[in-house]
Amino acid sequence: MSFEEKVLNYMREGAYKPLKIEELTQQLGVEDKRDIKRFHKLLEEMEQEGKIIKTRYARYGVPEKMNLMVGTLQGNQAGFGFIIPNNRDFSDVFVPANQMNGAMHGDHVVARLIKGGSGRNTEGEIIRILKRRSNLIVGRYESGRQYGFVIPDDQRISQDIFIPKSEAKQLKNGMKVQVEITRWPEKRRNPEGIVVDVLGYPGDKGVDTLSIIKKYELPEDFPSQVMKEIKAFRRDLAPEDLEGRMDLRDLPMVTIDGADAKDLDDAVSLHQKDNGNWELGVHIADVGHYVKEGTALDKEAFHRGTSIYLVDRVIPMLPPELSNDLCSLNPQVDRLAMSVFMELNHQGKVVSHDFGPSVIRTQERMTYDDVRDILVDKDENLRKRYQPLVPMFEKMEEMAMILRKNRFDRGALDFAVPEVKVKLDEQGKPIDIVPRPRSIAEMIIEEFMLICNETVAEHFSRMEVPFVYRVHEQPSEAKMQNFREFVHNLGLSLKGSPDKIHSRALQALLDEVEGKPEERVVNTLLLRTMQQARYSAHRSPHYGLAAEYYSHFTSPIRRYPDLMIHRLMREYLQGMPPQKRLGKITKNNEAGADRASMRERLAMEAERESVDMKKVEFMEGKEGQEFDAVISGVTSFGLFAELENLVEGLVHVSSMDDDYYHFHEDKLALVGERTGKTYRIGKPVRVILKRASKEDRQIDFVLTEIEND
Repeated sequence: MSFEEKVLNYMREGAYKPLKIEELTQQLGVEDKRDIKRFHKLLEEMEQEGKIIKTRYARYGVPEKMNLMVGTLQGNQAGFGFIIPNNRDFSDVFVPANQMNGAMHGDHVVARLIKGGSGRNTEGEIIRILKRRSNLIVGRYESGRQYGFVIPDDQRISQDIFIPKSEAKQLKNGMKVQVEITRWPEKRRNPEGIVVDVLGYPGDKGVDTLSIIKKYELPEDFPSQVMKEIKAFRRDLAPEDLEGRMDLRDLPMVTIDGADAKDLDDAVSLHQKDNGNWELGVHIADVGHYVKEGTALDKEAFHRGTSIYLVDRVIPMLPPELSNDLCSLNPQVDRLAMSVFMELNHQGKVVSHDFGPSVIRTQERMTYDDVRDILVDKDENLRKRYQPLVPMFEKMEEMAMILRKNRFDRGALDFAVPEVKVKLDEQGKPIDIVPRPRSIAEMIIEEFMLICNETVAEHFSRMEVPFVYRVHEQPSEAKMQNFREFVHNLGLSLKGSPDKIHSRALQALLDEVEGKPEERVVNTLLLRTMQQARYSAHRSPHYGLAAEYYSHFTSPIRRYPDLMIHRLMREYLQGMPPQKRLGKITKNNEAGADRASMRERLAMEAERESVDMKKVEFMEGKEGQEFDAVISGVTSFGLFAELENLVEGLVHVSSMDDDYYHFHEDKLALVGERTGKTYRIGKPVRVILKRASKEDRQIDFVLTEIEND
């Protein structure tokens, strides 16, 4: 247990009363002068992070015992907001517009609870801003009489940013710009700022994606020092590069990826052993050979945390010279790898495993489509072309299905939530939106990577050494209780108490509604009930995968935690590090896990917005057309309708003029006062596109007719 955890546990004791720093020092037995200085610094850091609170009387305590809540503010264009607590055991806190007290969307804040305690319907007042959001905001410039102002693209920022006329001489109405806040908002005063970058006009080629890049402050170029290190790498392998490596260049193996993939970081092999078992090999690009700890390249990779996949481009974690060349497992060339071998019996159980650095040479660069055509369509031309590999592909299919069944039998969740890909023309305009396929080829790679990640995590957990895990906590009791009440209203049952519902019971529910009208609503709401997976230096089970041990080892080209694990594997293979080094590893793991989790959340937001933006643009010009849709969300102000291509828009309740509709929160439904007509998630509807505005990022539908549920 770290000293920070000891402090928090002490403050959370029932008999604890807020103490001054001198009293805390004495009670916790901190005596040495240097230790006292470090303790004071620790308390200061914990206060800045909101883990503890310092009162106006200079006494320290934990926020939950002071009727306070610490978290990140999520704003709303209407001016109010919600605090997403640091501690996800607590519910979100509603903050009325008149209690925001100068806070903006994205600020890390402390709120005093003024209504509802710490349960549902909790209301709070922001009393302290611990850390401001980024001071850079993207929006549309408009000229006023005395001030110019920027209307933020992010609608969660409810206030316009005032721009002094002296700072806006060259700006034209409607321009997309990036502003830097120079004066934060106060209770009755808007924020002020200066324009630091002019992006162009909406509709100009690339301005939409550039706006997202600037909004999320995504890195655009690699620093010169990074590129200098890249240029110093050899393009061929020297004899010393191969020392201590397994030579697997004669082992049949392939990569299987999408046709447009350029960073091929995983290869797979499968062959039968003399004892009848099968040896599955997962061979991952040895990125750690090139990206050494503490280099400029490593620091930049840590900063980026992950590759980000926008609709029209990739913002890579590593320069393309590495990700698409030196570390890409291209066919018929020697590449350095980290290989994991798993011996599987005929029931798909891993009975032994081994791993280490290797040199490999992949035979073929296979695509998902080709593997699917070989296995499912029995394409004669492809089977002839890849004849030596076809038996391996067929055994891979069989083994993947066994692993998949084992995973679901133990309770892993399988959500029926489709994904889409937006196709663009040469000008970056969307020309089609198509579902992402999930064929047997994708399943083979998915199952092989999952079992490999589990095997690696279990190995190092049992070694009891510092490591980086992928963890997923079970849903909070409050959210699970809400979900349980909802499915009960649908006539469905869910076994177990809300705080102990096993994932197997949830999968049984998903299986029960498969193919039924309730399938969409149950899948959607259960997905919203789930916690978000994250990285951690401390192992805990992965709830969604029903896995006791899980890590991310298989994509070091695009995820920093995987790169960290590769380094740890190599270091531990050389023997147990000294205690001082283990301490440093633990600290690095904690920092890396926290950073990667934060960057992953940001990447997901940027990627989602990139797709949503192109969805709106795709619908522009289709006003008046009718579409089949399914209700995907219900609120007090209307319902969200989702088309077959997953384009989603709002049907405002004011357009439903055949009755007065009331929102029933417990059923997530709009119910007509006179007719009793009901609209809930999952109900099929027919809609007409009323408006599609890329500028406002909004799609409005109206219902063609209103039917009984």
